[in-house]
Amino acid sequence: MTKLSKKQREKLLEAGRLLREAEKPVRVLRTVGWPPEVAAKFFTDGAKELPRHDYVPVDDSPVQEKLAAARKLIDGDSPAHLWLTRAAQSLETGARMLSAVGTKAFHDHSASLYKTPAAPMLDGESRPLDLALQLDETLEAFRPTDGQPLGTPEPSEVMGADELAARMRPVIERFFGEEAPEVTVVDSLSANALAGPRAIRLRRGAAFTPHDLQQLIQHEAFIHVATSLNGKAQEDLPLLAGGHPGTTRTQEGLAVFSEMITGAMDPARLRRLADRVIAIQMSIEGADFLELYQFFRERGNGEGQAFESARRVVRGGLVTGGAPFTKDVVYLEGLLQVHNFLRATVQFGRLDCLHLLFAGKLDVQDLPALIMLAENGLCRFPRFLPPWVVDSGFLISYLAYSSFLNRVNLTKVRQHYHDMLAHIPKLDIPVRESDPFVHVTVASTNGMDLD
Repeated sequence: MTKLSKKQREKLLEAGRLLREAEKPVRVLRTVGWPPEVAAKFFTDGAKELPRHDYVPVDDSPVQEKLAAARKLIDGDSPAHLWLTRAAQSLETGARMLSAVGTKAFHDHSASLYKTPAAPMLDGESRPLDLALQLDETLEAFRPTDGQPLGTPEPSEVMGADELAARMRPVIERFFGEEAPEVTVVDSLSANALAGPRAIRLRRGAAFTPHDLQQLIQHEAFIHVATSLNGKAQEDLPLLAGGHPGTTRTQEGLAVFSEMITGAMDPARLRRLADRVIAIQMSIEGADFLELYQFFRERGNGEGQAFESARRVVRGGLVTGGAPFTKDVVYLEGLLQVHNFLRATVQFGRLDCLHLLFAGKLDVQDLPALIMLAENGLCRFPRFLPPWVVDSGFLISYLAYSSFLNRVNLTKVRQHYHDMLAHIPKLDIPVRESDPFVHVTVASTNGMDLD
């Protein structure tokens, strides 16, 4: 055990408090958001003119002052000191990014925080762009012949934000009890849905499907809201209540993994994540908003969804190309990061790390610090855990099996089955009526009836 002296504890806790204060003004999505009238004018003009939005840069000097004060207190090299040092660097870059909103420098800071599609991942070889292109190629093979996007729901299944909110509320209230956040519908939002400790907000005018219901509960509620509330309960470590940019990769990766492990992920959603990465690379290479909009239209998106997807890429940067917001790279890279980390925790028998992963808004790399701080009585184990962690039998079984896959030469295996199937005809599958059991998920079998 790494025993902290009273003086070390006091300095670390004060540094963490200052970092939390520095984090509060760094509101990335709020700063780069577009009001609804931007989309309205775009379509009024026939979807032929570049949209325009004038950003209000954030004065980052108050943030930098608090960071300077915090850094004076971070005078060691323990895991806890390294955690706070990383957080300070992330907040410094994030604040500088928001002070440069609407310029090329915004993109440069964004790439530093979230990386780019072509940046190597942990293995030093594979890239988020490689994964996105492979997913895109694989899922294209399953596109229906009528040209509709994979997983397109029947018109009768599509619901508005108000109906979705009504279906979400009872699930949220049962899971969180007295601490359940409100589920509200708002006119303007930087995404179709955003979650915080007090509210899950849905964008009025967005269309949702039953799959969206499952995904939002797993992604927004059981991950983003849960980690926010768990972080809020960390009285000694308030930084865990704030999601600074350095935690985004793990938090979004964990949320996407939650969709995967519960069966809430569908091909349309996965391809949408891949297309965002491809579009970011297109923008880096010079594609403007209109080219991105056309790219998403060609992917089968309706006009409104294509606009929103293109907006996600250029928000905060330049609509003329060359300087996108790279945050959406983290969904696929974060999924790989979390998946590989969870495989390691099972292989090494470290369920303590699995549980502490939900202690607040954190990055996987922060866990050594949290273990150290928990040993010193400063970090609490989380109260709210997603059902797939509480009842972790399937998770452990799946990860124990999947950890062996790295030892298998998948290239040879794939070639064997390619040769086996290459010269036999492909049959049409008979059309079947919907099976009422098709929408059962891991979450619903764990006592959470999501329908």
